[in-house]
Amino acid sequence: MKLIEAVMQQIKLPEVRDALYEMGVEDFMESDILCHGHQKGHVMIFRGAKFTAKIVKKVKLEIIAADDSAEKIIEAIGAITKTGSREDCRIAIRPYLEVA
Repeated sequence: MKLIEAVMQQIKLPEVRDALYEMGVEDFMESDILCHGHQKGHVMIFRGAKFTAKIVKKVKLEIIAADDSAEKIIEAIGAITKTGSREDCRIAIRPYLEVA
């Protein structure tokens, strides 16, 4: 068993969700998270003053998958979330010892 953690942009979530459902993966967790990193953030204007928000909202998916299906899930998520940006998606794979 593998635990797949994918952090991606919120706009890509519906596409990833549809792809997972098509593959038969129906049980996964979604969490809204705040990320710091190399992303430039976005410029916000409040009462005439401009400032850059360096914290970016993203979504984290956690999927527990069998060893044989983990590679297909990772490829599907990677193909959908690639935008050419350095911070478009991060995928971590960890061994999962027991499912109760």
